[in-house]
Amino acid sequence: MDPLPIDELMALDRRHVWHPYAAMPGTGPVFSVKSAQGVYLELETGEPLVDGMSSWWTCIHGYNHPRLNRAAQEQMGHMSHVMFGGLTHQPAVQLAYKLVQMTPEPLQHVFFCDSGSVSVEVAMKLAIQYWHNRGEPQKQHFLTLRNGYHGDTFAAMSVCDPVNGMHHLFRRSLVEQYFADAPQIPFEGVWEESDIASFEAILERYHGEIAAAIFEPVVQGAGGMRFYSPQYVRRARELCDRYNVLLILDEIATGFGRTGKLFACEYAGVAPDITCVGKALTGGFMSLAATLTTSHISETFAQGEAGVFMHGPTFMGNPLACAVALENLNLLESYDWAARVAAIEAQLKQGLAPCRNLPAVKDVRVLGAIGVVELHDPVDMAVVQPQFVSQGVWLRPFGRLIYTMPPYIIEPAQLRQITESIYSVVAELD
Repeated sequence: MDPLPIDELMALDRRHVWHPYAAMPGTGPVFSVKSAQGVYLELETGEPLVDGMSSWWTCIHGYNHPRLNRAAQEQMGHMSHVMFGGLTHQPAVQLAYKLVQMTPEPLQHVFFCDSGSVSVEVAMKLAIQYWHNRGEPQKQHFLTLRNGYHGDTFAAMSVCDPVNGMHHLFRRSLVEQYFADAPQIPFEGVWEESDIASFEAILERYHGEIAAAIFEPVVQGAGGMRFYSPQYVRRARELCDRYNVLLILDEIATGFGRTGKLFACEYAGVAPDITCVGKALTGGFMSLAATLTTSHISETFAQGEAGVFMHGPTFMGNPLACAVALENLNLLESYDWAARVAAIEAQLKQGLAPCRNLPAVKDVRVLGAIGVVELHDPVDMAVVQPQFVSQGVWLRPFGRLIYTMPPYIIEPAQLRQITESIYSVVAELD
């Protein structure tokens, strides 16, 4: 297929291609990518952009990594896909074992999913069916946190913040869940028990109908890029145990080193009953996610009414995705990723600190390879996005947040270009 001239390409894009969180016909700024290598995106018009987003937090090893490319090419020589019902294959089995080794010890069983949002759906279905298997079918609801985000499918939307989240238009179509106040004590703040009072009060009153609590540990991602005390996670684990409620931790955004720990729950020293992983799992090569759970939970399914877990995606355990994911995790373990993330954290703290003195800025915060500049007012994407591009940087702000989650392979000079461009753009805001 011959490439289209750039003007024709963009005209067709505006006419026919519906982008995420956008209207049709397309009116906002869209930039066409010709290729990607390392931490750079090359636009069709020739400009290189330092990618400060890791393509929505997935490409932790950058683009076109030779080890990931080789894993995909080798797997394609055997098979790109085969149904997972009644069949298995080397990439899925080895990846499942690798995930069991990397995650907290109680997690022993892996259910592969197509995306992070689907892994949340699976986690919620696991929890509901578990209690049905245990003879408590009334436990159908979930406790979650305000300012949380867990995906765009229907069950996932029901546990996203119904007011401040992206899904309030669908509130009347969603199952009503229980929402505790968002944690307020920052990551390194002094713990006060009042911070979890709302969570505890809901559990005390409604635990008989709550199947599980579900939230993002330590970092609330798309719901506000908020970092909170690990003690909250620790106390939530204790309260779930006390009130006989499962704990689901959504590590889709925080997993595989992004916060400075392999998984964010490690900051609290706790293990969930169910966890969700995705995003960085394949290093951004293609979509794949997984839901992990314990033997205690999985062993109830054979004795339950259905006798099996009632879920089975068509592309579950795709061999190509599993092969790349396995190589991506092997690659992560092949170098001192923790030192790399710590160096990114230190440079982000230094590089973003001057933003604190700008009139438009409300807060600056950094944790691991996550840097956030929170503004007083929402940004105008039609204005701000091209400004970053003109400075050779790719960032995707939303609402009042300008943030970066760069690939782990980024070099100091490249990261400096990101932080300097953030300062430059924010300094021009009223």
